Formats: sequence, structure tokens, C-alpha cells
Amino acid sequence: MEFSIKSGSPEKQRSACVVVGVFDSRKLTLAADLLDRISDGYISDILRRGDLDGKLGATLLLHNVPHTLCDRVLLVGLGKEREFRDNEYHVAVRSALKTLIETGSPEAVLYLTEVPVRKREIAWRIEHAVQVVYEALYRFDRMKSKQEEPRRLRKLTLSVSRRSELSLGEEALHKGQSIAEGMNLAKDLGNLPGNVCTPTYLADTAKEMAEKFGLQCKIMERADMEKLGMGSFLSVGKASTEPPKLIELQYHGAKKDVKPIVLVGKGITFDSGGISLKPGEGMDEMKYDMCGAATVLGTIQAAAQMKLPLNIFALIPTCENMPAGNASKPGDVVTSMSGQTIEILNTDAEGRLILCDALTYAERFEPDTVVDVATLTGACVIALGHVATGLYANQDSLARELAAAGEDAADRAWHMPLWDEYQDQLKSNFADMANIGGRPGGSITAACFLSRFTKNYDWAHLDIAGTAWKSGKDKGATGRPVPMLSRFLIGRADQLEGRVPMRGRPKRVHEIEMDEGESDAHHDEN
Repeated sequence: MEFSIKSGSPEKQRSACVVVGVFDSRKLTLAADLLDRISDGYISDILRRGDLDGKLGATLLLHNVPHTLCDRVLLVGLGKEREFRDNEYHVAVRSALKTLIETGSPEAVLYLTEVPVRKREIAWRIEHAVQVVYEALYRFDRMKSKQEEPRRLRKLTLSVSRRSELSLGEEALHKGQSIAEGMNLAKDLGNLPGNVCTPTYLADTAKEMAEKFGLQCKIMERADMEKLGMGSFLSVGKASTEPPKLIELQYHGAKKDVKPIVLVGKGITFDSGGISLKPGEGMDEMKYDMCGAATVLGTIQAAAQMKLPLNIFALIPTCENMPAGNASKPGDVVTSMSGQTIEILNTDAEGRLILCDALTYAERFEPDTVVDVATLTGACVIALGHVATGLYANQDSLARELAAAGEDAADRAWHMPLWDEYQDQLKSNFADMANIGGRPGGSITAACFLSRFTKNYDWAHLDIAGTAWKSGKDKGATGRPVPMLSRFLIGRADQLEGRVPMRGRPKRVHEIEMDEGESDAHHDEN
């Protein structure tokens, strides 16, 4: 797909199609009005006949509009002008792309990027239009014997109102493409079946990325993790024939003395539940239990493509969770890398068992911030559905920063509580903590469990069980929350380079000194 940024009047565009907007009550946008004037009222006459009323997402394709140089004009309904905001913009662009693809247009000039969106500048509109295009064109058919014909739309020009906006538009285009390609990587990895996307496959993917983008890559094997004392992580994958891996990927875009941001991604490439076996119905979707790992890989790729002036490290603990004679059993006690002991009450609450050792390992980097990403709990889906990612943090300012990034990226998260009162649900009579805390507040107690391994740095946890993939006829990975994390990193880069003020460092909201035997956890993961 070829993109370009251009400033020019719509009636002068020699293109297969020019895309303009119409608000309700048939009010034309500026670009649509220019076409209407040059065509002696041709468009407004058609609208008066009732062929299009401006309803959000409605489209009408016109051929041979008088006195224009383009082959066709696509009118797109924008709804109420005073209500044209982020979501309406996405709907309009998505509808335009759907019609362009269905009608086989090989190229088009999109003037919807010129339409004002409340509180959003031209850079935002360009960046998000690009991401919508990638979403519309994405197909995963590499496992099929006959692949679909590629979409015919090959070139899209995004319009800006003034020539002075061209450089800003080019920069936004690059960011949009980088984030969208990171999302596509995350989608591809998530959509691959578990017999292909194994821990070894993820490790090989990281190696290829390191070679392509100049990253540093280190793959730790079982013996390496045994030396590190990662008893919690290793307890999960020991019943699988696939060897576990700890993937470390480093992007250095800033000076060495700049502390890194560490992204930790849960990489359970298939989750049967182990001895606490999941129901058979829907178990195929447990190939998506590595979407945290896919997100981290997609995000660090996007950061590398954007050449962000940051140091970003990715840590991916990855294995399978399978039943066998040597599998972990409910009631087993394991020792984490931190030295804390964990009673495994449910082997299907395995994501936190691999993440806790990776979070302890992250301390060695003396990180500025650590964010873990995991399809961790079915309880988060019950709490937030499939709209918002669950967001937890040991510092309110970090939670606000990530939530704001999600709003800007149209990849929303909701700040959930991480209060001390929930910690009691994780008490164990036989270890320092249990790995679950019962059904009430399951996503919260899972985050509480992880918080016990993150006391030495600023940390946030994203529970993406409800947002990382879709079920039903549209089954597939979504690529979320690559946009949120990418926008978070862009914001950090802006802070580092002085374009925006550095965020404050108020006291952490979750600083507890746990007595011996105190604990935390949650109900089954997915």
C-alpha cells in the first residue's frame, strides 16, 4: 500500500476517486462544497433528491461528476457536525475504505483528513486514518492452501488543508504506519496456531527483529532460568514438550545513562489450563494467550521504526501450559526468583507465575518504568467487557499517563483499584502467598499478586484478556494495546526531548510491606 500527503483542491485531482464528507441535513464539508460549485450544484442536487442524508457511515458513489478530473466522487456521511469526534471520525474513514475496497478502486484521495475533529489536530487525523486503512486491508490467510486475492486499493493520498502542514503530515504518516505495522505483527503472531507459534517461534521472531532493526537479543533457555532461580516460571512449562524461553530484546535509542522502559509480555503460546483443565468449548482461543508477548514485540518494532529517543527493553517469558504426569498440581509450592514462595491453588492461573519471575528479572536493568501486558484474567472481561483494557499501577501518575495515551490512541484503558484490602485474599497457610484469591475481584487480586514483585520500580499492569482478540465470526487478534503503548512511548520521548513537561513523581499509591505469609491472586485466567 502506497501512501502520500498532498495539499490541493479536490476538483483538480486526477484520481480514480476523491472522497469527501457530508454532515447530516446534507451540509457539505469544504472539499465537498468545492466539488459542488465546480459541478454547478450537481452534488447538492443529488442530495436534495434524498440519495444520501449524511447519516454517519453512509456512502454514495458518484460517477462522472461534471467539470472534475477524477473518475468518481465518494460521498461519506459524517453525522452531526457538532458531534463529530474521535469515534465518528474512525467510523467515517472505515466506511470510506470499505466502499473503496468493495468497488475495486485502485487509488483515491481522502479529504476526510481535512474535516475538523473536536480537540484533534491534523497530525492525529492523518495518523489514525493510516491505522484505519491498515485495519481495513488486514487479512490473515497464510495458513490456507488458497490465499485471497489482494485488495485492489494500492494508493491512498491523504489531504491536508495547507502546504505548511505537509511536513507535519509526513511525520504523522510515518508514525501511523509504524504503529499499524506493529499491530499487524501482533495480529499475525496471535492468529498463528499453537503448533506453529511456539516459544521457539517467538524467540526466532525476536532474533529476526533484532537483525532487521539493529536490536540486541538474548534468548535464555531452561538451564539459564534454573540458575537464576525462576522456579515459578519453570513450574508452568515443565509438562510441555516445547522448551520454555525467556526472550530479552533491547532497543537503544537514547544515551546509555537514560534508564530504560521495560515492557514485559506474557507468552503462553497455548494454555490448556494444565491439571486445572479448561472446558473444551472455546479452548482453541487459548492460542491467543501469548498476545501480551505479541503486543510487546509489535510495540518495540514500532518504536524502532519511529527511532524514538528512548531505551526500551522487552522481556517475554514464554512456554506452554499443558497437562501431563509431571505437570504442576494444585497444592504444589514453588519458589520464585524473588525468594517468595507460592502455593499453586489453580494451575490455570499460570500467567502470573511466569510474569512474576520476569518482573523480578527486570530489576537488574534499574528501569525507569516497567509495564507488563497479559491476557491474564477472565474476570477482567466480566468487569470491563471487550471495550477497555484493565489498567493497574503502583503510581497514580503512571496510570493517568497510560490512560491518556489510550484515549489519544483510541485504544482505551480503565484505571482499576489496587488497594491493600484485596491483598488478604491471597493468604496461604503453606506459602508466602497463593496464586489465586477466589472469584471476587479476580482481576484485581491477580494484579495484587504481581505487585508483590514490583516494589523497587514504577510499574503498571495491563490486563488485555477482553481486548486482545475477538471471538465469533470476526474471530482474530486485534493488535491491541500496541497503539496505547506506542503513544505512551511517544509521549515519553517528547518529555525526554523537552517538547512537553516531565511528569511528576508523587508517592506511590500501593506501597505495602507484607508480613510473612501475606499473599494475593485471583480466579482462573481465561
